[in-house]
Amino acid sequence: MHLSFRYPDIRIEGENYLPIPLYRHVASFLSVFKLLVIGLIIVGRDPFAFFGMQAPGIWEWGQGNKIYACMMVFFFSNMIENQLMSTGAFEITLNDVPVWSKLESGHLPSMQQLVQILDNEMKMNVHMDTRTHHHS
Repeated sequence: MHLSFRYPDIRIEGENYLPIPLYRHVASFLSVFKLLVIGLIIVGRDPFAFFGMQAPGIWEWGQGNKIYACMMVFFFSNMIENQLMSTGAFEITLNDVPVWSKLESGHLPSMQQLVQILDNEMKMNVHMDTRTHHHS
């Protein structure tokens, strides 16, 4: 990576930026609920009869097309789970100081912007270090 050449001392760490807990819980619930629905489709037990309700047409269709119905439930649920877990975040902190936020700016930094941010931060840190040495 370009940055490693320019700043040989830099250590880059990446981690996932977690979505708000509500979204995480809904995604967890969906991942379990999806398996339950797929199980019911395969077994053929009508869950609506259990509640004394008339089974909707989509349930009847699902019983006639089990494999297709299971795949649809699986992919549709996964799509929603991924959407819930995706924050679109690209947050950069340098020495625990936030220097870029895609959530705030709405876009990723260009390599030029990133180098400029790092250069400015490094210069500031050098000034801070020299100031602290004069006092001692």
